[in-house]
Amino acid sequence: MADMELQSIKQRFGIIGNNPLLNRAIDIARQVAPTDLSVLITGESGTGKEVFPQIIHSYSSRKHGTYIAVNCGAIPEGTIDSELFGHEKGAFTGATDSRKGYFEVADGGTIFLDEVGELPLSTQVRLLRVLETGEFIRVGSSKVQKTNVRVVAATNVNLVDAITENKFREDLYYRLNTVPITIPPLRDRKEDIPLLFRKFAVDFAEKYRMPPIVLDDEARKVLISYYWPGNVRQLKNVTEQISIIEQKRDIDAETLKRYLPDYSSSQLPTLFNKRGVVDEQTFATEREILYKILYDMRSDMNELKKLVFDLMRSGKVSAEQISSSPIFQDMNSSVNEPIISPTIARPSESKAFVKDLSDIQDTEEIQEETLSLEEKEKELIIKALEKHNGRRKLAAQDLGISERTLYRKIKEYKINL
Repeated sequence: MADMELQSIKQRFGIIGNNPLLNRAIDIARQVAPTDLSVLITGESGTGKEVFPQIIHSYSSRKHGTYIAVNCGAIPEGTIDSELFGHEKGAFTGATDSRKGYFEVADGGTIFLDEVGELPLSTQVRLLRVLETGEFIRVGSSKVQKTNVRVVAATNVNLVDAITENKFREDLYYRLNTVPITIPPLRDRKEDIPLLFRKFAVDFAEKYRMPPIVLDDEARKVLISYYWPGNVRQLKNVTEQISIIEQKRDIDAETLKRYLPDYSSSQLPTLFNKRGVVDEQTFATEREILYKILYDMRSDMNELKKLVFDLMRSGKVSAEQISSSPIFQDMNSSVNEPIISPTIARPSESKAFVKDLSDIQDTEEIQEETLSLEEKEKELIIKALEKHNGRRKLAAQDLGISERTLYRKIKEYKINL
């Protein structure tokens, strides 16, 4: 793609950056636009996936037709079929009139299905039929209707994993994934981060009628090295917060760090699954990695306790040897609770206990606790909802996730409060 055409698209749709991966995604969108092929856009939340369906629609023969963007994750499961395909009067309680669905309204145009991975399986069957034959049936009707719609879908979940978990249909995946477009995360576009920050700073300066904020050299290094789990959306929010709150227009590194959640853990290594892909479902944030490490440490401590007791009961070592061991002394001084029972750990009484090992009793009951991150995540979500009396917006803010993600997790774990 010629540089002039590339810059024209970026300027028209407000795309900032010169990363090769980003340029490649724009090039694919431009090339596939004149066709009627289905497109699947993948990328993390906040990377700007919603811009690419607009590029595809604007450079297609359908550009004068209707363009509709549908957030599948924001529509309740009970009404999603009605929203997409319409319904007849009396089809369900509250259906006082007939209603056209998005596929009927967008006939001759383009429909963008954002978060397509959130669609229920029953709706996926209906969508597959539309893609293959252009036919659909309104809810509560038996009449088959035709539509000529270009479908562009997007998701931030791994649909291959969803297929293995029976949450997404394999045939629908291949039908949607005719042309894949992958949007790179912000951490893979480090050279674009200062450009985006400067653009956002200037925009907010004009919006709030104040001088734009400027980063010093150290703050710029912090900005580039940060992990940016929320990608471009998070960078924009951070820029707006600093622009409004800070009185000084020159921002140093320490000031910037106050606006970056979990900055100290931003350089932790990323965990990958067997396919070499970031396992977002298992380790959504660095905080979960720390939880896993702490749980593993506690499990190791319990195993060590069991080993010590087994050795003492078998007569291979004595309590005196254990209590006088440098390893025991170091661990006992660094851990709040002793490795073995306090009565055994006292050297002055160790000889009396060695005479009759049958008298040795573990005064601390070793309890195995679950290491399942799903259970811990569910427990944290329940606690947050209880803390805020079921108000999901406040609970999501407390958990450091979006309200949409919290809604999905509540459905996934079947949490009822």
